[in-house]
Amino acid sequence: IKMSRFWSKTVKNLTPYVPGEQPKLSQLIKLNTNESPYGPSPKALAAIASANTDGLRLYPDPNSDALKQSIAKVHGLSSEQVFVGNGSDEVLAHAFLGLLKHEDPILFPDITYSFYPVYCNLYDISFINIPLDEDFAINTKDYIRKNGGIIFPNPNAPTGRALPLADIKALLESNTESVVVIDEAYVDFGTESAVSLVNQYDNLLVTHTLSKSYALAGLRVGYAVGHPDLIEGLERVKNSFNSYPIDKLAMAGAIAAIEDQDYLKKISQAVINTRAELVKSLDQLGFETISSSANFIFTKHPQHDAAKIAASLREKHIIVRHFKMPRIDQHLRITIGTDEQCAKLIAALQEIV
Repeated sequence: IKMSRFWSKTVKNLTPYVPGEQPKLSQLIKLNTNESPYGPSPKALAAIASANTDGLRLYPDPNSDALKQSIAKVHGLSSEQVFVGNGSDEVLAHAFLGLLKHEDPILFPDITYSFYPVYCNLYDISFINIPLDEDFAINTKDYIRKNGGIIFPNPNAPTGRALPLADIKALLESNTESVVVIDEAYVDFGTESAVSLVNQYDNLLVTHTLSKSYALAGLRVGYAVGHPDLIEGLERVKNSFNSYPIDKLAMAGAIAAIEDQDYLKKISQAVINTRAELVKSLDQLGFETISSSANFIFTKHPQHDAAKIAASLREKHIIVRHFKMPRIDQHLRITIGTDEQCAKLIAALQEIV
């Protein structure tokens, strides 16, 4: 790695997060970054258009009050229990610095969202990886030990496996001295949300994004809900870092999207239906797929190398995600596309395997 003599010591020691590739090829079936195959709510697009005025010369509301109110209303909470940021990645960044940086190491799975260790590195937070079991499931009993905080996605990524709410509740009953962050980026595709527990547990923070189920990855809006004291901790970090995070267009689009719950349910259900059909088709080709509650599946073929399958698909202009990591280097993570895109994927795989 080339280094600049002007870099700080912090920068020299970083290993940045690498997002899924965003290639510039045309005629591409892009199943590698868990974006929605459907467009956002038409109401959200109309709201963004109507906010596109000369009022953009003025700063947005630094507290994003109207957006917080919409989020609070949909979850039956108060606005003091809501924090918003640029995508859930920024919200998570503030949680790592504001709520998870303590003397004891934080805990998260060995196979999970690869941004977590990046944040730990950036903010100098010690951590311990807790191995998933042989079926790639999180066992919450493994987390009952001294810690500075616990974080994992539910459903987990890149596996797509979800934990029942009872397991999260049991963890919160046992772990009362540190913050538990449940990252619910994929919750709308068939997982019971832990938001229902935030009034019972003052150490629970739940993060959501509008990038996946709301089909607004290009807008960069995410949020967290939890006890007002946790939210205040996040606000203190945010107001020491970026005082106006949500711009006027994002605010307008996000409010309209959140208020259009019918559209959210419709496109989430479409993804769930396509996912079921895709898994059936993959089964017939000999793939072994982990039961998924996300808008992607995690699958492997016992007779074919995952990297080779990914390369062959790429030649056919279909991109899926392959992680060159221990335990999962024979798996592919495939985003659920439209029925038509998934049919083309299956046709390509029939030729490959």
